[in-house]
Parts: sequence; C-alpha cells; structure tokens
Amino acid sequence: MKKQIAIIAGGDSSEHDVSLRSAAGIFSFMDADKYDCYIVEQRGNAMQVLVEDEKIPMNLHDFSYTHKGERRTFDFAYITIHGTPGENGLLQGYFDMIQLPYSTSGVLVEAMTFNKFVLNNYLRGFGYNVAKSMVVYKDEAHKISAEKIESELGMPCFIKPAADGSSFGVSKVKTKSDIPAALELAFNESNEVMIESFLQGTEISIGCYATKEGLVSLPATEVVTENEFFDYNAKYNGQVQEITPARLQPDTAERVAKQVKEIYSLLRCNGIIRIDYIISKDSEGNDVLNLLEINTTPGMTATSFIPQQVRAAGLDIKDVLSDIVENQFD
Repeated sequence: MKKQIAIIAGGDSSEHDVSLRSAAGIFSFMDADKYDCYIVEQRGNAMQVLVEDEKIPMNLHDFSYTHKGERRTFDFAYITIHGTPGENGLLQGYFDMIQLPYSTSGVLVEAMTFNKFVLNNYLRGFGYNVAKSMVVYKDEAHKISAEKIESELGMPCFIKPAADGSSFGVSKVKTKSDIPAALELAFNESNEVMIESFLQGTEISIGCYATKEGLVSLPATEVVTENEFFDYNAKYNGQVQEITPARLQPDTAERVAKQVKEIYSLLRCNGIIRIDYIISKDSEGNDVLNLLEINTTPGMTATSFIPQQVRAAGLDIKDVLSDIVENQFD
C-alpha cells in the first residue's frame, strides 16, 4: 500500500500563494510509485483537500475527509506553509495531538526559529556569530528613539518582522528619518519587530536534512542582487543571480557545511532546513560566518534554493523527499 501524503500549503501570512507554488513543486517531485499525494490548503480555521479537481473540507477532529462516501485519512503531513501556522509550531502541535507524523521540526524548534530575535540570541549563547539586534513591540514602539537605534546598531540597519515567515515588511534603513516608515511597514506583518545591524559581505544560503544514515548538507547558494538586499522582488521576481555552488574558499565551504550540521543537531531539527549567512571578513581578511536566520519550510519550486542545491549535489529531489518521509517511520 502506498503511503497517503498530505502536502499542506497556504497559511495565514502574506506568502499564502507562494506556499501553494511550493506545494505544487513538492507534488511534482514526490515519488508517485511510493506515495499518493494530495494538496491540502489551509486558511484560518479551515482546510480543504484537492481530490480530482474537487475541493473537499477536512475534518480537523482526526484530519480525515470523505470522498464518494468513503472516509479517508493520511499517513504523513508534508508541511510547506511559509509563515503561520506552519512555520511557528501551531500546526505541529495539532499534528502531535492527533499523532500524525510530519516533515518539519517540532513545536519548540519551530517557535524558536520563527522568531528571529529569539533564535539569534539563543545561538549567540553557543558562540555562533549573529548581527547585533534589538526587538521592538508594537505597543511600546513609542518608547524607542531613532537616536537610540543609530547609537546601538549604526546605519544602515535592517528593520524586519521578528516573528514572521515572509519576505514582506523588510526594509534597509540608511538614515534616521527612514525609521518610522520602516517600523510601520514591519508592524503590518508582525506585532514584534527586530532591528538588526548591517553586515557587509557575501550572502549565502545552505540546506541540510536528515536521513536514516545521518545528516546531509547541500552545496551552498550565493545570492547576488543589485537590489538593496534579497527582498521579495529579488526572491520571487527574478531580480537576483543565484550561484550554486557558492563561490567560497574551499575551507570556508567546508566550515559552513560543518556548522549547518552542528546547528541542525543542536536544535534537534527535523526534515529539511535552510540557513542563511553573511560571509564577512575580519581585520586579517579571513572569512567570518554570520548567521542570519533559519528557514524550516524552505521554498520548493523547481527554481528554489533547495532543488538547485540538490541538483548541484548530484542528487535526485525525488530521493531526497523520500528520505525525509521515510525518516519518520521505523
């Protein structure tokens, strides 16, 4: 019997439709000889499964649905929601309660990685390099001054939603006068905003996943854009050059691959993650690894970073996804 796989997409963030594109990618990549896959779209308190071009409401008491008079269930959930509730632990808690295996990390890890400020300060405690930052809550925004931001973090700096899985609401701020508008933009996406110092260097992104045999780190992707930073247009509208493998010194590439496995193990991650870095230089010209953030439901269209990296590693994305699924079963 083939395993029944629910590919769960949509969500309640600004990247609802982007998530559906990832779901279509995963659907096309999955091994049809092993799995029967169905896309389940979530929005708010409702989910519906696409079966033979018909959208059928899910019974959330047991994550089942009825088709042609027959009750059907799933063996596994592949979560590809970008943002809440699939990237912050909410959906994971639901599946834990009904005891359905899923593709991502657990509740605590998802909640921690979703909040960029919490994650970065947690990892700083283990000696990893992260940018200096501060957090501002919407109901206390009036207490923070532009002068304080400039004196503590310098200019330019980044203002971004602290607890959000999307590319919306992010600004590179160059002057104090730009801060109020940038805060307002970020608060449209999250009630919690992180202000982060600017790091000069090369931006890369690297994937890592677990198999029954151990952890696999993928070749890193170098992100080159003429935009101010890797924003929504760069990410989704082609205003970027993505170079895989990244043009790193061999020892730097080895250090990055080793570190992503260390962090995966430290956090007790699950499934496939992607870690973004800025590679800067120290006073002696040596490469320094600066962690930006961890994405636990990375984009999975044919042109997304992870499929690019899988191809560069000489692997088949079908086999990678099978490894992720089978790793949840004895």
